[in-house]
Amino acid sequence: QLQASGGGLVRAGGSLRLSCAASGFTSDGYVIGWFRQAPGKEREGVSCISSTDDNTTYAESVKGRFTMSRDDAKNTVYLHLNSLKPEDTAVYYCAASAYYTAGYCVSIDERWFNYWGQGTLVTVSS
Repeated sequence: QLQASGGGLVRAGGSLRLSCAASGFTSDGYVIGWFRQAPGKEREGVSCISSTDDNTTYAESVKGRFTMSRDDAKNTVYLHLNSLKPEDTAVYYCAASAYYTAGYCVSIDERWFNYWGQGTLVTVSS
């Protein structure tokens, strides 16, 4: 099970840290991804982290502003959101992939992520 938290209301330019806590399995053995769904839009991939070397991949829209990290001792993955923009407003989801068995995040494509947590809402005001 994955539990996402840390969302909230923040002004443009502000920061948030989202957490994705795993239970029932060790998240460091899985590729973990963050996704978001804005009102009226399809869900999109934001970032992912490999299980082998913690290499991270980011969508162009968040590159340079968002950072993903792991804390294996806490069995938790984080998404640090900086320089937030109103267009970052969305429900953010974390998910684990049982498909990326080699441990590398090849693509932030939700079709390859099959264990999902509930979302956490991030609202960025202008």
